[in-house]
Amino acid sequence: MSEFTLYTPQPLLIVISGPSGAGKDTVMQRMQERGLPFHFVVTATTRHKRTGELHGRDYLFVSNDEFARMITEDELIEHAIVYGDYKGIPKQQVREALASGKDVIMRLDVQGAETVRKMASEALMIFITTQNEDELVHRLETRKTETADSLAIRIATARKELNRLEAFDYVIVNRDFQLDKTVDTIRAIIDAEHHRVKPRKVTL
Repeated sequence: MSEFTLYTPQPLLIVISGPSGAGKDTVMQRMQERGLPFHFVVTATTRHKRTGELHGRDYLFVSNDEFARMITEDELIEHAIVYGDYKGIPKQQVREALASGKDVIMRLDVQGAETVRKMASEALMIFITTQNEDELVHRLETRKTETADSLAIRIATARKELNRLEAFDYVIVNRDFQLDKTVDTIRAIIDAEHHRVKPRKVTL
């Protein structure tokens, strides 16, 4: 008789992505508020802090020179220019979290998500979106965080990103006033992934 080996779930590398205005930041914030047992990656960025944001919680706010050093010393999993500012994922932060056995969740724009997919094909890719394009545009317009020119760029980019859905594993419509339902759906997806017969094996 063969010896039975108890299955031990492997930590997942989870990418939360979608167009600007879909609510990625808000979803991540609610997941943290609820104390979910994941490591939430803090993205490095050269953009200025918005009202209410904190260094080390929302982003790692760094200078252009510091970001250039991180690129030169290969400290980033991926990096890109997003609406005129640099953003990147610190490599060591992700590796240490995975090594500890924790699921790792990254919030990325669509371009960054596709870069991670090329590096780690077993990453779990979740696309957050709105009910339709009109709702997405409305959310961007009511945020009032950009100039008219910047807003036009965000809307044009978001429309293009909506067509990249096929690069992802799951899609979730983040409806207004149903934030906790969105978070619950993400949790259900992660839970189901941990019960796969052939688990994802992430290497970076």
